Amino acid sequence: MSSSSAVPAARPPIRDALVAAAFRLFLERGFEQTTVDDIVALAGVGRRSFFRYFPSKEDVVFPDHEGCLAEMTAFLAASGPEHEPVRRVCDAARLVLRMYAENPAFSVQRYRLTRQVPGLRAYELSVVWRYERALAEYLRGRFAGRPDGTLRADVIAAAVVAAHNNALRSWLRSDGVGDAGAAVDHALAYVHRTYARPADAQAVRSGAAGAGPGPDGDVVVLVSRRDAPLWRVVQELETVLDRS
Repeated sequence: MSSSSAVPAARPPIRDALVAAAFRLFLERGFEQTTVDDIVALAGVGRRSFFRYFPSKEDVVFPDHEGCLAEMTAFLAASGPEHEPVRRVCDAARLVLRMYAENPAFSVQRYRLTRQVPGLRAYELSVVWRYERALAEYLRGRFAGRPDGTLRADVIAAAVVAAHNNALRSWLRSDGVGDAGAAVDHALAYVHRTYARPADAQAVRSGAAGAGPGPDGDVVVLVSRRDAPLWRVVQELETVLDRS
């Protein structure tokens, strides 16, 4: 996915050494049986170094999520009226995928570990909720003043997270085999088809300054069955607009 976010800064070697030592011990002894003292001893650093980078033993299992959340928040904050909102949050979710795909072996190890340790699963859910909240806050701002704007924002944010995670976890269960990006793109395309509205796309096309219609008049005529459900009519209209 292309994004305007800056290239993340290089991670300190000590931090990487702590993560590597922790996962080696977690795999050999188990998460519960491994202590912080064990980790720092294997990494060859002191306890203060560990807590400089990680508030707890659980945090060392998810070393990149804070940075990824900050990147997502900055990406959404840099959005303008020219960005169609549902597509924008789908693109933001792809930042999380990129983090996982950068190191498939580590991501698969972490997935297996979180499946085995209930406490880590609960921690992971709290991280997922923070991503969802970031998406929802952006959408609430874009839908402010509209009927059911807050409801729509929250539903779409939850759908984006659910679709992304469904594809991501399928990839992780396959031991990182296959094209994770293609799977996530397919899942997020479903969300976009379902929730993006022609009015949002038209607002983007017109621009924030209220540009007038194009040289061709920008008029669309759609023929549909009288008994067609509203969602089908909207979907057909969206398809026509996407082709224009």
